[in-house]
Parts: sequence; C-alpha cells; structure tokens
Amino acid sequence: MSKQSILAAVRANKPADRPLPELPTYTPDPENDLAVFTASLGSSKGKVIPASTLDDYLREQFPDAKVIASTVPEVTGNVDLDAIKEPLELALVDVAIIGAQFAVAENGAMWVSERESIIRVLPFITQHLILIVEGDIVPTMHEAYRKIKIDDTGFGVFIAGPSKTADIEQSLVIGAHGPRSLAVVIK
Repeated sequence: MSKQSILAAVRANKPADRPLPELPTYTPDPENDLAVFTASLGSSKGKVIPASTLDDYLREQFPDAKVIASTVPEVTGNVDLDAIKEPLELALVDVAIIGAQFAVAENGAMWVSERESIIRVLPFITQHLILIVEGDIVPTMHEAYRKIKIDDTGFGVFIAGPSKTADIEQSLVIGAHGPRSLAVVIK
C-alpha cells in the first residue's frame, strides 16, 4: 500500500465535525473567595488555619519536629538557610514555613516564587509545609497568570495541597513524593 493510498484512506474516514462541549465557568465572587479557596484546598487535603493560632498549631501538630525551616519573619526556624550549600542538606527538614504571593480560589493553589522559598527544593523536600499567603485571593487561574512576574524571580510553582499520588486501583497515597501535609495561613 502506498503512502498516497494510506493518506487517501485516512481522509475518506474522517469523522463528521462535532461542536465542542460547553465548559463550566467559574463566576468570581470576591466576597466568597476565601470560602471557595478553603473548600478547594480541603478537597486537595490541605487546610486553612487562623494566623493567630500558628504557633499553637506548630506545637500541637508537630511536637517532635526537630528541624524547622522558615523563610518568613512570623516564625523563627532553626535552619540557617543562608548557610545551605547543597539542597540535600535540607533532607531532614520536618516543617517548612514559606510565604506565598497569592492564592487562587477556584482550585486552592498558591503561587510561591524563588523569592519566597529562597531555596527551590524547600517546599518539596520538607515533611510538612505551611504557606503564609501574603497577598490576595484571586478568583481564577486566568487572574493568577496575569499576576505572575516570573522575570523577577526566575522560578515559581503553584502548590495546591500536599504531595499525592494514586495507582490504578485508586489507592491514594499522601506525601509519597513531597510534603505529607499542607496548612495555609491567609494574612
């Protein structure tokens, strides 16, 4: 069979055009963005905690934490991030507290740039992650992408819940490839 006859057969068997399906739209509701964000984050196994209880949360949830890395002034860690030469030196971090520039209501994600994480691997290598959202909550990812200024930092990531993976049998494993938990403080 020649190339031309194969292409002719493919063209002859082209299915009829069908209209694209309607996509659901998210209607922004600034007065309800925190509630939408909280619900979205919860569905990803993350949780929002009040800023006033951050110290209590750390003591109660992580009483055995020996290595705490913090990139925010609200919490003092016991790791000198400026002294880290190799990312592997952070392998034993129990809890990392990192700032996030803003949050996204529709999917519970937060934008963390290299400016906030200081060391790129930190939000991924820690056992437990706490993000402190410094900015506002935008309603959609469309708005989020408009806010990002990647040229300013060179690296950034959306984080939406702790690490999770599932197999074909639908067994969900939390923390398999990154943090086992995620808590978020909205300032």
